[in-house]
Amino acid sequence: MQVATIVGARPQFIKAATVSRSLKERGLEELLIHTGQHYDLRLSGIFFDELELPEPMYNLGIGSAGHGRQTGQMLIALEEVLRKHEPGVVVVYGDTNSTLAGALAAAKLHLPLVHVEAGMRSGDRRMPEEINRVATDHVSDLLLCVTQTAVENLSAEGIQAGVHLIGDVMYDMMLWAKPRSDRLRSEMLVGMSLEDESYILATIHRPRNTDKPERLIQILDALLEFDEKVVLSLHPRTRKRLETLGLVERYASIIYDPLSYLQMQALLSSARLLVTDSGGLQKEAYFHGTPCLTLMPQTEWVETVKSGWNCLTAPWELGEALHGFVEPLERPPFFGDGRAGEKVAEILARFDGGS
Repeated sequence: MQVATIVGARPQFIKAATVSRSLKERGLEELLIHTGQHYDLRLSGIFFDELELPEPMYNLGIGSAGHGRQTGQMLIALEEVLRKHEPGVVVVYGDTNSTLAGALAAAKLHLPLVHVEAGMRSGDRRMPEEINRVATDHVSDLLLCVTQTAVENLSAEGIQAGVHLIGDVMYDMMLWAKPRSDRLRSEMLVGMSLEDESYILATIHRPRNTDKPERLIQILDALLEFDEKVVLSLHPRTRKRLETLGLVERYASIIYDPLSYLQMQALLSSARLLVTDSGGLQKEAYFHGTPCLTLMPQTEWVETVKSGWNCLTAPWELGEALHGFVEPLERPPFFGDGRAGEKVAEILARFDGGS
């Protein structure tokens, strides 16, 4: 059976790399399709190399655009590829426009669809990602869940058939990469004049925080004025926004180029605190035992918040939150046993088009 895997963004490269290794071990053929949603080398090519993810058979090169245009272009291109190959099953990950486009293409072609990371809900339908999650889940045949909360979310929406609790493939990847990122960590700390657990690591990229100048300035001013070293791994869309506003020089002392996966894991494991609006990094911080301030009003990773390791923070509250965060004593194992990728491959190996 041929497995068509659709990816387009950093978190999906990480998830797919884990599963790809397990598919290969089981002798399953994989058709890897990259939509091109993340087209910057730092956000795409380097991740493939570091994660040992096979080169995609297709790179559709869709690139950046508004949500409707981007999703529509992906849908058209994916439908053509899937119609040509007629895979036995289509696998999508997470909650991006690539996820939704892949799900719709598979559903319209009556190809069995598997959603890895199904059932996640933030409760905020204003977030494009939330719409993508819900729509994808409701056209999927197999729904592979990271946490018990996700299983319960699906049940509340009337989805019970084809649901499996597998754990988090991103946790698998962190464990696989840890020896590599650990070797890199000392070199990076010395090269960047950083000391262990004495700096703040930050990433900002969501439109909610970058498209409104007052919010972006509140966030970056709080980081700039904080009395501790700050490493802001600057996303290309955030840099473009700062360039438009003429503010790159103002924040030059905290701005760094985007980090690769291994570089991010190395710095994340030694940071005192993470400040982010990334869903994937919220989890990765939890994996490493690094407290997190999330610049969003809701998160789908509710376990990280309930456990006290993740605090939802408004831009205008960031300065106070940076000073007042207290690290919890316990870190429950919410995200599985490190074998999620194996479980995905096992489920696909015995998949017969049903659930």
